[in-house]
Amino acid sequence: MNKASAILAILIAFVGGFAVGNLTSGDSDTSGEEVAAVELAGDQGAAAGAAANAPAAPADGIERYNVPVTSAQPAKGPADALVTIVIFSDFQCPFCSRVLPTTTRIMSEYAGKVRIVWRNQPLPFHPNAMPAAELAMEAFAQGGSDKFWAMHDKIYANQRAIDRPDLERYATELGLNMTGVRNALDNNTHQAAIDADKALGTRLGANGTPSFFINGRPLVGAQPFPAFKTIIDEEITRAQGLVRGGTPAAQVYASLTRGRPTQKQAPAKQAPAQARRQPDPNAVYKVQLTGNEPSAGPADALVTIVQFSDFQCPFCSRVEPTITQIKERYGNDVRVVWMNNPLPFHPNAKPAAKLALEAFQQGGNAKFWAMHNLMFEHQRELTRENLETYAQQVGLNMAQVRAALDSDEHEDEITRTQGIARTFGASGTPAFFINGRNLRGAQPLAAFTAVIDQELAKARALVAAGTPRNQVYARTIANGATSPQFVGGGNAPAAPARPAAPPADQVYRIPVPANAPSKGNANASVVIQQFSDFQCPFCSRVEPTVEQIMREYGTRVRIVWRNYPLPFHPNATPAANAAMEVFRQGGNDKFWAYHNLIFSNQPDLDRAHLESWAEQLGGINMAQLRAAIDGSTHQASIDADKQAVTAAGARIGTPSFFINGRLVQGAQPFAAFKTAIDRALAEAN
Repeated sequence: MNKASAILAILIAFVGGFAVGNLTSGDSDTSGEEVAAVELAGDQGAAAGAAANAPAAPADGIERYNVPVTSAQPAKGPADALVTIVIFSDFQCPFCSRVLPTTTRIMSEYAGKVRIVWRNQPLPFHPNAMPAAELAMEAFAQGGSDKFWAMHDKIYANQRAIDRPDLERYATELGLNMTGVRNALDNNTHQAAIDADKALGTRLGANGTPSFFINGRPLVGAQPFPAFKTIIDEEITRAQGLVRGGTPAAQVYASLTRGRPTQKQAPAKQAPAQARRQPDPNAVYKVQLTGNEPSAGPADALVTIVQFSDFQCPFCSRVEPTITQIKERYGNDVRVVWMNNPLPFHPNAKPAAKLALEAFQQGGNAKFWAMHNLMFEHQRELTRENLETYAQQVGLNMAQVRAALDSDEHEDEITRTQGIARTFGASGTPAFFINGRNLRGAQPLAAFTAVIDQELAKARALVAAGTPRNQVYARTIANGATSPQFVGGGNAPAAPARPAAPPADQVYRIPVPANAPSKGNANASVVIQQFSDFQCPFCSRVEPTVEQIMREYGTRVRIVWRNYPLPFHPNATPAANAAMEVFRQGGNDKFWAYHNLIFSNQPDLDRAHLESWAEQLGGINMAQLRAAIDGSTHQASIDADKQAVTAAGARIGTPSFFINGRLVQGAQPFAAFKTAIDRALAEAN
């Protein structure tokens, strides 16, 4: 390239703010060269020219990747920003929406110094994520980055309402050309660009959302602001050094990422050239029916979908609109059969399953599905009191309902269906068997229709050959498998098993801090150290059980609170700092009152609410509370709580309880705690 061409390329890059490196081929179906060609089309390679001419920054020993940035991606912030943040995100992902206040704060506090560049990474189990991405990219095509970010904000503000009519309404509100919008959504105009983003994300290891690359440095998840701040401050200092050394600000990103890897390296000990063992998608399982299960659709339907589900599972509720679409689309050709699989860490799932079966017993399918719909509609409100309210609304005999909930009347049926799920390897929820073929998870409609259409064709062939419609299902599964079936793997060793649960007798030595929030008798025989996260939904669900423990065991038990905020819960650490500041100022009484306010209002765990709830308590110095949150005043004690678990050799999630040192993990029902507490009491005596 001659000098004039080089200068021209740099000027174009400066104006457009685009700097890319070359992509190499990865594990995806699209080669790196093909993706690079797609991405360079928007600016005729000007960005590539600028990147090629940018001097490589000195090696800094930091993990950093060459993530291309071109005019084909929506961006905000100046083209010559010292820090470029590339975000791989999904419009239906709740964690992506939770990180928005953090990115907004970044753009405010680092105005002029940070640029954010968008990459699409719609996950396959979010059925509306791809259409939303297509609409956002159409907004970008019609109105540039301004229209894109306006659409971005509108979609996230209405994240639970992003089906096709909603998307078209948002496009109308933003003044987009609706003919262009409908053409884009109907013809998947932007699919290639979105798939290119996904392929790039896969190569870079950004398989979950949100994923960030800050001047090429990876940061995964909806992290709190301090996690971003640490990296951004380091990168600004580094970038300022490059500028002082003569690198134009518009070339800082290209300089820092030039020569860096364009894909994440596989682990060193990966099995060579062998496909991993996967569930066989074509296997047919012998999922037999008694004829006494709740169902929707005729008994002689050509396709039977057996649905294993859990009324408290969020993924089970998300797939329900898809099941409704299937019923509407296929009519009498499809029957849906319900089987309960309440998971042990969902404390309200089994009572809900019992109530659903009681509704079925009292009023058949009509009452069952009415109850089913009510409970999914109010999935976060499945307490005993609410279950009885729903039963009254459906018109059930309340004496029989209470008897069923208080007894084991439907226990055998639930145990039976759980056993069937385990037999076929469907341990998670939701899980579906479509004429015996297994489909796992809250899959999009297209995943269901692909299997249903195949099975319909097979069923119609059977009917044409003389099989009565009401015998198609039995005929189809007659020779089905009775254990999990897999494909791939060859002679490769099986995937390592998950770490085994700790032995029942294992006692972890975790010292109790002298100054930790606690309730109960200080001299109690049993000390329960509760490691919890204020943003964890399972931690909030177990709180009624903790209260029941205190009621039933009284002075024999003491609860000690330990903070264990998880890194992908951005509000958990600020909440922990706020709670510990309340404890410092007001002792146990104020702490537990504040703790209750947080868990009672968990979906609203932002900064404004943390302050509002502290003010509600009265007697809290708000200036000191704000300083504690801003300065992470209690971070050392929070980190010490987490380190205590590691030092003891335990591996936990949240919530986790150490009952005189013995571990009980998860939001377990009261019976699980009772067994452990009674044992501890017996040993103490």
